[in-house]
Amino acid sequence: MNRAQLEHIIRAAASIAEDDEIYVLGSQSILGAHPGAPETLTVSMEADVAPKNRPEREVVIEGAIGALSPFHTTFGYYADGVDVAVLPLPSGWRDRVVVIQNQNTRFAKGLCLAPHDCAASKLIAGRDKDVAFVAA
Repeated sequence: MNRAQLEHIIRAAASIAEDDEIYVLGSQSILGAHPGAPETLTVSMEADVAPKNRPEREVVIEGAIGALSPFHTTFGYYADGVDVAVLPLPSGWRDRVVVIQNQNTRFAKGLCLAPHDCAASKLIAGRDKDVAFVAA
């Protein structure tokens, strides 16, 4: 995934959730702080997202622009609606988000994990792919 694709997901998720603030969690949050991140960090075609102010709408995002949706088959990437409450995130992460907000997001805010918070979350999860992501 590249930054323009993530911005598209933020724009679509904000519209679907009727929430102009969308958390971007997981590996593709790296594109907030590092728009030109190397391919080793942006290989995933999914972005984990959650509406900040309407968290119950994450399931609507999942259904509309999630895996195997028409959005996914059309564009080749998709959003995974997630519940922030169940993710292994470090304390204070909300205070350190990196904001993506521009014309391509239709000025909705993508609230991306700060790189060190993303790394901590990956290490807490401890899956092989997460450890490899942090190592890269």
